[in-house]
Amino acid sequence: MNHWTTLSIEYANQRNYLDDLFKVYPCIPEGIRDMDKEKWQAIEKAFKKRDNSGLLQTLLSLDLFPIKDSYVAYLKRDPSALERNPQTVNRLCGRIYEMGLNNIYERCSEPKETNRQIGPLFHRWIENKTLGVELLRPDKFLATEDNAVLRGSDNELMEFANTHLNYNGTKGLDFIARFNKKYVVGEAKFLTDFGGHQNAQFEDAKNLLKNSTITAIKVAILDGVLYIHGNNKMHEFLKDPNAYNIMSCLVLRDFLYQI
Repeated sequence: MNHWTTLSIEYANQRNYLDDLFKVYPCIPEGIRDMDKEKWQAIEKAFKKRDNSGLLQTLLSLDLFPIKDSYVAYLKRDPSALERNPQTVNRLCGRIYEMGLNNIYERCSEPKETNRQIGPLFHRWIENKTLGVELLRPDKFLATEDNAVLRGSDNELMEFANTHLNYNGTKGLDFIARFNKKYVVGEAKFLTDFGGHQNAQFEDAKNLLKNSTITAIKVAILDGVLYIHGNNKMHEFLKDPNAYNIMSCLVLRDFLYQI
C-alpha cells in the first residue's frame, strides 16, 4: 500500500481525525430556508379547509417538499397530473395532514444539506496558505520555479493542465501545485458516506489517478469513510498494487515537501 495512504488510515483510526478534519471541512448547516409569507398563508388556508389540490399545488412550488415520496418529483415537473390522479393526491395529503402545520413548516424550511456546501471548503483551506507557499495566478505561477500553488477556478486549473501538463480530462481539477520543480495535480473529496453521489465522487478521483497522459504527479486528496476498515469498494481500492497516491488532506503538506 502507498506510504501516504497507510499514514492516512493510521491517522483516521488512531488520532483525533474528525476533530482535525473539521478545520478543513467545517460543515456548519446554513440557517433555515426563507419561507415565502404568501405561500405559507396559502398553505395554512388550504390545510384548514382540507383543500387537497390547493395544498399540494403550493407545497410543490416550494424548494423543499415536506415528505419523501417517489411520486413528488413527477408532480413537480408536471403539476397538471394532480387533476388526473386524485388517489395519489389524497394519499399524499393524508400523510401531510397527519404531520400538522408546525412539522410541515419545519420540514419545508430545513437548512440545505451540509454535503452540498463541502465543495469550496478545500479551496478555502488552501487559500489560508496552509501549505506554507504562495498562491499564484497562472502567469506568475509559470514565471517562477519556486514552490507554489496555482490559484484559479476548477475550469482555470483544467485549462492549465490541458495546456501544460497534457491533461485530457473534461472536468475541472481541485489542486495544482509545484514542489521541488515537480508539478502535482489533485482531486479533493470529502466522502461522507458510501453509495450514490459519494461513489461518483470517488470515481472522479480514481479516473484522475488512472489518467496515463498527465505529465505530473497525480494525487487523490480523499477524506472520510474510505479509511474505515471494511470490505467496501472504496477501502479495497486503497490496497491496489499500483500504490496510487491516495491520502488525507491532513498529510498532504508532508507529502508535498518530500517530493
